[in-house]
Amino acid sequence: MLPSQPVLHAAVFALTVLQALASNTFIAAVYEHAVILPDPTDKPVSPDDALALMNKNMDVLEGAIKEAAQQGAHIIVTPEDGIYGWQFTRESIYPYLEDIPAPAVNWIPCTDPLRFGPAPVQERLSCMARSNSIYVVANIGDKKPCNSSDPGCPSDGRYQYNTDVVFDPEGKLVARYHKYNLFMIETQFNYPKEPEAVTFETPFGKFGIFTCFDILFHEPAVVLVSKMQVDTVLFPTAWMNVLPFLTAVEFHSAWAMGMRVNFLAGNTHKPSLAMTGSGIYAPDGARTYSYNMKTEDGHLLIAELDAHPRLSPASPPAVSWSSYALSVGRFSQNDHDFTGIIFHDQFTFTELTKPGGNLTVCQKDLCCHLSYEMARKRDDEVYVLGAFDGLHVVEGQYYLQICTLLKCKSTDLDTCGQPVEMAQTEFEMFSLSGTFGTNYVFPEVLYSGVQLAPGEFEVLSDGRLINKTKPTKPVVTVTLFGRWYEND
Repeated sequence: MLPSQPVLHAAVFALTVLQALASNTFIAAVYEHAVILPDPTDKPVSPDDALALMNKNMDVLEGAIKEAAQQGAHIIVTPEDGIYGWQFTRESIYPYLEDIPAPAVNWIPCTDPLRFGPAPVQERLSCMARSNSIYVVANIGDKKPCNSSDPGCPSDGRYQYNTDVVFDPEGKLVARYHKYNLFMIETQFNYPKEPEAVTFETPFGKFGIFTCFDILFHEPAVVLVSKMQVDTVLFPTAWMNVLPFLTAVEFHSAWAMGMRVNFLAGNTHKPSLAMTGSGIYAPDGARTYSYNMKTEDGHLLIAELDAHPRLSPASPPAVSWSSYALSVGRFSQNDHDFTGIIFHDQFTFTELTKPGGNLTVCQKDLCCHLSYEMARKRDDEVYVLGAFDGLHVVEGQYYLQICTLLKCKSTDLDTCGQPVEMAQTEFEMFSLSGTFGTNYVFPEVLYSGVQLAPGEFEVLSDGRLINKTKPTKPVVTVTLFGRWYEND
């Protein structure tokens, strides 16, 4: 006699849990999804048309989830906007939203789909998790009614939230997060009244979750890591790459290293909007990543991670970011400092005029020290050492301290700071440090072609970012990206 389906599922789930418990590692997956977008419209479509579009995207996501599960993944992260896309008004997104309850209700939408009213998207995501015995992380929209007794209630009588959900291998809703730091074009959504620090426990560590632009702010990002002590951060995103510091793969990898946590970043894929770059990152570097501006295809990434990275022998030491830089005198008195703009911020630069040496450049309280040696100084490429210490005020307001070794777009110094992807200059060594006023500093090394350098550099406990081996590819930038949360 064959076991009934519920008994069989319970057995599979129990086996999955036991396998996870038997190891100090787990298998993670992220999927970069080429989202099928709706036709732009200011008027709401019918609920049936909205669901039809979302089902097309969920068909693709379901295929990725099945493949990840077959390869042994315990959890998969899918992108922000991955089920319905973007380019909505507040009114036109409404048919795509569902009422998402708090996880405390102990709900499995797959087996009880109408408990909180129609929820076909949550039902399907829950069933994907349940039928594949895997944690599924997705981004959808939540709607909550409100009334005139609430002074913050919008005129249409509802709150609308950009929302992440997590379903466990039984299909139970175990996490719901409302995005707190909305990007400037997200006018279809409301800000939650208070920032949420959402965590949940698994057999392979404590997880936290936030969305895209949240990463640049103290709440919830730093709170989850520093106060809640999560092991792994889940990060649905729709990240538009901005060279030289804020391409998805370099910044997300650097954030994992600087915060000393695992980081699972699932990005949307839309090269025409510079959206690409997903990865699975550990504190000691990228386990796997993808950056693809050439094709329109989605991409599944799978890698093994330590369940408790802070306890891992591979975990890098704690860093005193300004220790070395404060202990040394200024390397050079520069006669030819000049200014340049990087992503609307005015940097102070000095040129690397020799094939090797020691340089210092300062702005306000930040002095950046560089020791370097090029394999050969090229006449057709220019590099600079740059410093920025101040308030960034474009798509948001936040304080930065940045030290960077940077390739200029051309030999014209006026191009220093403009986006550049390719380089030909090879370095024998580099050592970069700065007199940072914050402990939240993220180390980046970006090679030609927007390639990371996992295992080829390290941060010493005194705050120096150095190469461990001779760099294997030409360098675009070596950067210490400081986010001075304390000044906000």
